Amino acid sequence: VGDSFEAIAAGLDFLLPRSEAVVVTGGLGPTADDITTEAIAKFLGRKLILDDDALALIKERMRQRGRPWSSNNEKQALFPTEAHKLKNTVGTAWGFALWEREKIIAVIPGVPAEARQMFLEEVVPLLKRAFPSNDYVLTKVIKLSGISESLVDQRLADIDLMGLSLGYYPRFPELQLVLTARGKELNHLQEKVANALKKITEKLKDYIFAYDDETLEGIVAHLLQERKLTIALAESLTGGLIGDRLTDVPGSSTFFERGIIAYSNRAKIELLSVPPAVINEYGAVSRETAIYMAKGIRTLANTDLGLAVTGIAGPTGGSEIKPVGTVYIALSDETDTYCTHFHFPWERRRNKILTSQWALLILKRYLTEGLSHESS
Repeated sequence: VGDSFEAIAAGLDFLLPRSEAVVVTGGLGPTADDITTEAIAKFLGRKLILDDDALALIKERMRQRGRPWSSNNEKQALFPTEAHKLKNTVGTAWGFALWEREKIIAVIPGVPAEARQMFLEEVVPLLKRAFPSNDYVLTKVIKLSGISESLVDQRLADIDLMGLSLGYYPRFPELQLVLTARGKELNHLQEKVANALKKITEKLKDYIFAYDDETLEGIVAHLLQERKLTIALAESLTGGLIGDRLTDVPGSSTFFERGIIAYSNRAKIELLSVPPAVINEYGAVSRETAIYMAKGIRTLANTDLGLAVTGIAGPTGGSEIKPVGTVYIALSDETDTYCTHFHFPWERRRNKILTSQWALLILKRYLTEGLSHESS
């Protein structure tokens, strides 16, 4: 990954729910772009602490090699709280290991000679101690939307997981549960995971939308392709985010016809045939406008489905009647149009992301269960 806080956080965000151990190499030097330690500490919410013993050894090694000391080198003796130091007998950059929710993060330098030595002498023994070689490790990732971590915990409080571990990983706009089993008999582990998964699903079936590496947009794409349906989008506050997610799926041209970003009232009127009187009476952010937008894009594109979103992303534009976070999502087919109302309590970017998430969830529900006219 790149030398940025965002890239490192994204990498850990992706790997931790899917792995028992993550090994990170590089970015432990003294220069400004060596940010691995700081980025990992920030991601995990831990402070950095200066280790005097490591600092003394770094100074001594530099003295032995005739290299001048610089204050920049001090950052190589900074470690996140509760880190286990990994010794470097070749260079000046120490490594470290962290335990986070029963997962191990091992961090070593990127210089090939140092990385090779530290991996063999420090990381491998660490992993062997943590994970006995005869053990199998099975994981199941359960992805949810529309429910908080605390409520999930309450619903699962009386479930017997038979010794399996269950980790909670908020990954906005979703919550991931990672079920982990470790043991020596593979068939027995598979049976335990299946039984635990059945119990969890019974409690949370209304909120689970995917498992493991599945994505919401990938599932929706598969359902559209399976049913040979086409769709067009009319997006206002999301600014094309829904279309971006759907077209990230390979083969999306088989179901995705077009998307229009109808941000202004004029665009809604001219491109989607929303009557000016509707906007004047109910507003651009309203159930009535969303329904006309969904019908309009479906008619314009001549598709099986038309999906539309309109809302107030914030931080301005809200009112007492329609506060920031007010969102309407409408879905139109050849016989009917369904509209759902939400109020999201986040800032602008998160409101946009959450709107795209719910738009796809509604589309998935339509394709699997059908929809009613009840608003939420």
